[in-house]
Amino acid sequence: MHVSHRRIHGYGRAAAALAAATTVSLLLAGCGDNGAGGGGTSAGGVVNLTMLTGFTGPDAPSYQALVKQFNATHPKIHVTMTAEPWATIGQKLPASWATGQGPDLATPSSDPGSIFTYIKTNSVLPLDSSVGTGPTQIDSAAFPAPVKSAFTVDGKLYAVPANMATLVLYYNKAMFAAAGITAPPATEADFVADAKKLTTGSGGKPSQYGISLADNNTIQMWPILQWMNGGDIIGQDGCAVVDSPASTDALTKWSQLVAKDHISPVGQSGADADTLFSAKKAAMEINGPWAAAGFTSAGIDLGIAQVPVGSAGPVTLASTVPLMIARTSKHPQQAQEFLAWYTGKTAQTQFSRISGFPPARTDLGSAVASDPTVAEFAKALPHAKLYLAGQANATSIDTDAYVPLVQKIERGADVASAAASAAKTIDSLTGCHKN
Repeated sequence: MHVSHRRIHGYGRAAAALAAATTVSLLLAGCGDNGAGGGGTSAGGVVNLTMLTGFTGPDAPSYQALVKQFNATHPKIHVTMTAEPWATIGQKLPASWATGQGPDLATPSSDPGSIFTYIKTNSVLPLDSSVGTGPTQIDSAAFPAPVKSAFTVDGKLYAVPANMATLVLYYNKAMFAAAGITAPPATEADFVADAKKLTTGSGGKPSQYGISLADNNTIQMWPILQWMNGGDIIGQDGCAVVDSPASTDALTKWSQLVAKDHISPVGQSGADADTLFSAKKAAMEINGPWAAAGFTSAGIDLGIAQVPVGSAGPVTLASTVPLMIARTSKHPQQAQEFLAWYTGKTAQTQFSRISGFPPARTDLGSAVASDPTVAEFAKALPHAKLYLAGQANATSIDTDAYVPLVQKIERGADVASAAASAAKTIDSLTGCHKN
């Protein structure tokens, strides 16, 4: 994902037994093609598809396991998956797809907004002809609504979710017990009260922080704090609303909690925020499924709960990686059949169980209920929102407007003035012209 997101889609908790037993064989199964050219057909009539992804982290075996199962159950189609760093994919895939080369399938970036680059160059295949509920069709109606919307441009579906993640509230049960707090916060009011109570120390330098918030190189946490209060960053008309009363009220409340009440350090990167929580120096953090195993390994008595509910109702942030088909693939029918299977109930149930991510469907809650951690992330799917969804300039909006806004107000800048300045930058990037 772009530089303001961290730890996404490379840090799942693939089951230890699976990883130990299958990592070597699965990775060997994906080494046949480097993503430089499309698939072909063997003498035996087997269609060979190549798939390039950025899944290079510990959760790679989870994706490889799905590919292996697909190949085993589809003898006439063989998918070879390879992985390269996101930056490498971002450098070479636009040109290769635009010139009719490259892999049949790819995850172009961990940023959902990256699809616009490929749509503008007519490099990707619209998937509408494959949408439906049949066994070889893409059941896009089962995708979380924000995901389907983000991957639909001018009425056409261009991508499916390669994975799905939601953010929840991680908390240190031992710290809560020591503070006399018997349950995680359920409301925003409880959230604020607990963050203050769990912050201990004096002189503006707590020995323990109530929450660990990050403002850079992170999957964004601050938009959730705005959404709780009914605020947002960009409205449906493409114009900035980060300076609206609901947004500035929320930003004022939480920036003062940081700047004056010191509930969290200022200026943390995502990695810093994780380290603080792992070191038992913070009682809470908003995070995704990739973090659970590491926090448990750090010896934290870990609790997981839904993000507290504010005046606007339940809400959290979701993230997803787009998986697309090259427009020039020689085997579009087979590639679409793979996407249909990959996003189907059987595959998504399996992937969720071995990776710890929630399924990329909203109809599998009961299928993953046996794992309480996965179930908690899946529970958040119906009310999860994508950050800057549908914005072609999402990366610039994040780095040039939103991150600087949060960094300024954490350090005591006037919220109304900083938000107004950020709104102007956002409008210049979205092309909004306000009367």
